[in-house]
Amino acid sequence: MVVTVMPKTNSERGRMSRRKGQNGELELAHLLREHGFPDVRRTSQYCGKTGDAADLVGLQGIHIESKRTERLSLYEAMEQAQRDAEAAGKGNFPTVFHRRSKRPWMVIMGIEDWLELYRAYLERSAEDEAKT
Repeated sequence: MVVTVMPKTNSERGRMSRRKGQNGELELAHLLREHGFPDVRRTSQYCGKTGDAADLVGLQGIHIESKRTERLSLYEAMEQAQRDAEAAGKGNFPTVFHRRSKRPWMVIMGIEDWLELYRAYLERSAEDEAKT
């Protein structure tokens, strides 16, 4: 018996891609909640796609752009996160959370933002050490 598989239409591929993105957002929200951040949730289900909303909210000071794709256009994804974070006007650090199939989540951010976070970490560590 011969089975003919019809190629997917652009509409079907788009729908599958959106579903994969939604599933990635839910997966990431669940992961972050498991790690002690109970307020993390998807935004599109609450406020719609406004152009300035992060994909997830609940990490104070962090603008989350979630990408669940096999091939990431890194700079384009970061530019989107930066644009959206700036449009939101909250001063949050733009970040891209990315995962490919069968791979762990990665966090991508600009070096200046990372340095600011790391300096804050070092200051806090020094304060904690001085208390002991």
